[in-house]
Amino acid sequence: MPGSVRLLELDSHAFQSRLVSNPLVILPVGALEAHGPHLPLGADQIQAELTAVALAGRVDGLVAPTVPYGSCPGARGFTGTVSLSIAEVETHVTGVLREIVRSGVRRVLVLSGHGERGHMAALREAGDRAMRDHAGLRVVVLCDYDFVYELRGKDAPASDGHAGLLETSRLMALAPDLVGAERPVGAYKHSPFVPGPPTIADWPESVIGDTRTANVELGRKVQEHVLERLVATVTTLLPK
Repeated sequence: MPGSVRLLELDSHAFQSRLVSNPLVILPVGALEAHGPHLPLGADQIQAELTAVALAGRVDGLVAPTVPYGSCPGARGFTGTVSLSIAEVETHVTGVLREIVRSGVRRVLVLSGHGERGHMAALREAGDRAMRDHAGLRVVVLCDYDFVYELRGKDAPASDGHAGLLETSRLMALAPDLVGAERPVGAYKHSPFVPGPPTIADWPESVIGDTRTANVELGRKVQEHVLERLVATVTTLLPK
Protein backbone atom coordinates (compact mmCIF):
# COMPACT_ATOMS: atom_id res chain seq x y z
CA MET A 1 0.00 0.00 0.00
CA PRO A 2 2.11 2.94 -1.24
CA GLY A 3 0.04 5.55 0.63
CA SER A 4 0.13 3.81 3.98
CA VAL A 5 1.96 5.29 6.97
CA ARG A 6 2.84 1.82 8.30
CA LEU A 7 6.25 0.53 7.25
CA LEU A 8 5.04 -3.05 7.33
CA GLU A 9 2.55 -2.19 4.57
CA LEU A 10 5.05 -0.38 2.30
CA ASP A 11 7.22 -2.06 -0.30
CA SER A 12 10.92 -1.25 -0.43
CA HIS A 13 10.62 1.20 -3.33
CA ALA A 14 7.70 3.05 -1.75
CA PHE A 15 9.67 3.43 1.48
CA GLN A 16 12.70 4.69 -0.43
CA SER A 17 10.62 7.33 -2.18
CA ARG A 18 9.15 8.51 1.12
CA LEU A 19 12.64 9.03 2.56
CA VAL A 20 13.18 11.95 0.17
CA SER A 21 10.96 14.14 2.38
CA ASN A 22 12.94 13.26 5.54
CA PRO A 23 9.87 11.86 7.32
CA LEU A 24 9.62 11.32 11.03
CA VAL A 25 9.71 7.61 11.79
CA ILE A 26 7.75 6.69 14.90
CA LEU A 27 8.73 3.54 16.76
CA PRO A 28 5.90 2.51 19.09
CA VAL A 29 6.91 0.48 22.12
CA GLY A 30 4.36 -1.47 24.12
CA ALA A 31 4.24 -4.05 26.86
CA LEU A 32 2.25 -7.15 27.70
CA GLU A 33 1.11 -6.30 31.20
CA ALA A 34 -1.86 -6.81 33.48
CA HIS A 35 -4.24 -3.84 33.53
CA GLY A 36 -6.84 -5.01 36.00
CA PRO A 37 -9.93 -7.12 35.24
CA HIS A 38 -11.26 -4.64 32.69
CA LEU A 39 -8.46 -3.71 30.27
CA PRO A 40 -6.46 -5.92 27.88
CA LEU A 41 -2.94 -7.11 28.57
CA GLY A 42 -1.84 -5.25 25.45
CA ALA A 43 -3.27 -1.88 26.53
CA ASP A 44 0.11 -0.15 26.31
CA GLN A 45 0.79 -1.50 22.83
CA ILE A 46 -2.69 -0.65 21.56
CA GLN A 47 -2.46 2.94 22.78
CA ALA A 48 1.05 3.45 21.43
CA GLU A 49 0.21 2.04 17.99
CA LEU A 50 -3.04 3.94 17.49
CA THR A 51 -1.47 7.15 18.74
CA ALA A 52 1.54 6.69 16.45
CA VAL A 53 -0.69 6.25 13.40
CA ALA A 54 -2.77 9.31 14.29
CA LEU A 55 0.36 11.37 14.89
CA ALA A 56 1.92 10.25 11.60
CA GLY A 57 -1.06 11.71 9.77
CA ARG A 58 -0.40 15.11 11.34
CA VAL A 59 3.38 15.38 10.94
CA ASP A 60 4.39 13.58 7.71
CA GLY A 61 5.34 10.50 9.68
CA LEU A 62 5.83 6.80 9.14
CA VAL A 63 5.15 4.16 11.76
CA ALA A 64 7.57 1.29 12.31
CA PRO A 65 6.29 -2.06 13.61
CA THR A 66 5.74 -1.98 17.35
CA VAL A 67 8.18 -3.40 19.86
CA PRO A 68 5.57 -5.42 21.80
CA TYR A 69 7.40 -6.24 25.03
CA GLY A 70 8.85 -4.09 27.78
CA SER A 71 10.17 -4.16 31.32
CA CYS A 72 7.23 -4.44 33.77
CA PRO A 73 8.62 -5.66 37.11
CA GLY A 74 5.87 -4.02 39.14
CA ALA A 75 3.12 -6.06 37.48
CA ARG A 76 5.15 -9.24 37.03
CA GLY A 77 3.19 -10.99 39.77
CA PHE A 78 -0.06 -10.72 37.79
CA THR A 79 -0.99 -13.41 35.29
CA GLY A 80 -0.18 -12.53 31.68
CA THR A 81 2.54 -9.96 32.33
CA VAL A 82 5.73 -10.52 30.32
CA SER A 83 8.58 -8.51 31.81
CA LEU A 84 11.95 -8.33 30.09
CA SER A 85 15.02 -7.09 31.90
CA ILE A 86 16.13 -3.51 31.38
CA ALA A 87 19.19 -4.79 29.53
CA GLU A 88 17.09 -6.92 27.21
CA VAL A 89 14.87 -3.97 26.30
CA GLU A 90 17.86 -1.72 25.70
CA THR A 91 19.66 -4.26 23.52
CA HIS A 92 16.61 -4.99 21.39
CA VAL A 93 15.63 -1.36 20.81
CA THR A 94 19.25 -0.41 20.10
CA GLY A 95 19.30 -3.02 17.35
CA VAL A 96 15.99 -1.87 15.90
CA LEU A 97 17.13 1.76 15.82
CA ARG A 98 20.43 0.80 14.22
CA GLU A 99 18.64 -0.95 11.37
CA ILE A 100 16.05 1.79 10.88
CA VAL A 101 18.84 4.35 10.59
CA ARG A 102 20.72 2.16 8.10
CA SER A 103 17.87 2.74 5.64
CA GLY A 104 18.47 6.48 5.72
CA VAL A 105 16.06 7.65 8.42
CA ARG A 106 17.27 10.75 10.28
CA ARG A 107 14.38 11.65 12.61
CA VAL A 108 12.97 9.10 15.07
CA LEU A 109 10.40 9.33 17.82
CA VAL A 110 10.42 6.40 20.22
CA LEU A 111 6.86 6.46 21.55
CA SER A 112 6.27 4.17 24.50
CA GLY A 113 2.83 3.29 25.81
CA HIS A 114 4.46 1.93 28.95
CA GLY A 115 6.12 4.32 31.37
CA GLU A 116 7.84 2.21 34.03
CA ARG A 117 11.05 3.92 35.16
CA GLY A 118 13.57 1.25 34.20
CA HIS A 119 11.80 0.58 30.91
CA MET A 120 12.05 4.24 29.94
CA ALA A 121 15.68 4.39 31.04
CA ALA A 122 16.43 1.51 28.68
CA LEU A 123 14.74 3.28 25.78
CA ARG A 124 16.60 6.52 26.48
CA GLU A 125 19.92 4.70 26.60
CA ALA A 126 19.13 3.02 23.28
CA GLY A 127 18.26 6.39 21.73
CA ASP A 128 21.40 8.00 23.10
CA ARG A 129 23.57 5.21 21.76
CA ALA A 130 21.96 5.45 18.34
CA MET A 131 22.68 9.18 18.14
CA ARG A 132 26.27 8.70 19.28
CA ASP A 133 26.80 6.03 16.63
CA HIS A 134 25.11 7.86 13.75
CA ALA A 135 26.01 11.48 13.04
CA GLY A 136 23.02 13.51 11.93
CA LEU A 137 20.45 11.28 13.60
CA ARG A 138 18.00 12.93 15.98
CA VAL A 139 15.97 10.83 18.43
CA VAL A 140 13.33 11.78 20.96
CA VAL A 141 12.18 9.23 23.54
CA LEU A 142 9.00 9.68 25.55
CA CYS A 143 5.96 7.94 26.97
CA ASP A 144 2.52 9.15 25.93
CA TYR A 145 1.57 9.04 29.62
CA ASP A 146 4.00 11.92 30.20
CA PHE A 147 1.19 13.91 28.58
CA VAL A 148 -1.83 11.94 29.82
CA TYR A 149 -0.81 12.58 33.41
CA GLU A 150 -0.75 16.32 32.81
CA LEU A 151 -4.53 15.96 33.22
CA ARG A 152 -4.26 14.60 36.75
CA GLY A 153 -5.62 17.08 39.22
CA LYS A 154 -7.81 18.49 36.45
CA ASP A 155 -9.86 15.78 34.78
CA ALA A 156 -8.92 13.03 37.21
CA PRO A 157 -7.68 12.82 40.80
CA ALA A 158 -4.01 13.58 41.30
CA SER A 159 -3.54 10.00 42.49
CA ASP A 160 -4.88 8.42 39.28
CA GLY A 161 -2.53 5.97 37.61
CA HIS A 162 -2.09 2.61 35.94
CA ALA A 163 -5.37 1.28 34.47
CA GLY A 164 -7.18 4.04 36.36
CA LEU A 165 -9.74 6.62 35.30
CA LEU A 166 -7.71 8.29 32.55
CA GLU A 167 -6.39 5.09 31.00
CA THR A 168 -9.72 3.32 31.16
CA SER A 169 -11.46 6.28 29.53
CA ARG A 170 -8.79 6.46 26.85
CA LEU A 171 -9.20 2.78 25.98
CA MET A 172 -12.96 3.22 25.91
CA ALA A 173 -12.41 5.83 23.18
CA LEU A 174 -9.67 4.02 21.26
CA ALA A 175 -10.67 0.35 21.52
CA PRO A 176 -14.12 0.07 23.10
CA ASP A 177 -14.58 -3.58 22.17
CA LEU A 178 -11.59 -4.50 24.33
CA VAL A 179 -12.78 -2.82 27.53
CA GLY A 180 -14.58 -5.06 29.99
CA ALA A 181 -17.63 -4.16 32.07
CA GLU A 182 -15.93 -4.09 35.47
CA ARG A 183 -14.93 -0.72 36.93
CA PRO A 184 -12.42 -1.49 39.68
CA VAL A 185 -11.01 0.76 42.36
CA GLY A 186 -7.37 0.15 43.23
CA ALA A 187 -4.51 1.58 45.25
CA TYR A 188 -0.72 1.16 45.13
CA LYS A 189 1.01 1.16 48.52
CA HIS A 190 4.51 -0.05 47.68
CA SER A 191 7.22 2.34 48.82
CA PRO A 192 9.73 3.40 46.15
CA PHE A 193 12.43 3.04 48.80
CA VAL A 194 11.85 -0.72 49.17
CA PRO A 195 13.67 -2.76 46.50
CA GLY A 196 11.78 -5.26 44.45
CA PRO A 197 8.23 -5.51 43.11
CA PRO A 198 5.15 -4.79 45.22
CA THR A 199 3.59 -7.54 47.28
CA ILE A 200 -0.06 -8.53 46.94
CA ALA A 201 -0.74 -6.50 50.08
CA ASP A 202 0.95 -3.49 48.46
CA TRP A 203 -1.00 -3.85 45.22
CA PRO A 204 -3.87 -6.36 45.33
CA GLU A 205 -4.93 -5.60 41.75
CA SER A 206 -3.07 -4.06 38.83
CA VAL A 207 -5.08 -0.82 39.04
CA ILE A 208 -4.29 2.58 40.52
CA GLY A 209 -7.36 4.77 40.83
CA ASP A 210 -11.14 4.75 40.68
CA THR A 211 -12.48 3.78 37.27
CA ARG A 212 -16.19 3.97 38.09
CA THR A 213 -16.73 7.27 36.27
CA ALA A 214 -14.67 6.40 33.19
CA ASN A 215 -16.33 7.53 29.97
CA VAL A 216 -15.72 7.88 26.25
CA GLU A 217 -15.89 11.67 26.24
CA LEU A 218 -13.04 11.90 28.73
CA GLY A 219 -11.10 9.35 26.72
CA ARG A 220 -11.42 11.43 23.57
CA LYS A 221 -10.28 14.51 25.45
CA VAL A 222 -7.26 12.62 26.78
CA GLN A 223 -6.30 11.36 23.33
CA GLU A 224 -6.62 14.77 21.69
CA HIS A 225 -4.49 16.31 24.45
CA VAL A 226 -1.82 13.67 23.86
CA LEU A 227 -1.80 14.26 20.11
CA GLU A 228 -1.60 18.03 20.47
CA ARG A 229 1.31 17.73 22.89
CA LEU A 230 3.06 15.22 20.62
CA VAL A 231 2.73 17.48 17.58
CA ALA A 232 4.16 20.39 19.56
CA THR A 233 7.03 18.25 20.86
CA VAL A 234 7.92 16.88 17.45
CA THR A 235 7.72 20.33 15.86
CA THR A 236 10.09 21.73 18.49
CA LEU A 237 12.55 18.88 18.97
CA LEU A 238 12.51 17.06 15.60
CA PRO A 239 11.95 19.74 12.92
CA LYS A 240 12.75 18.92 9.33
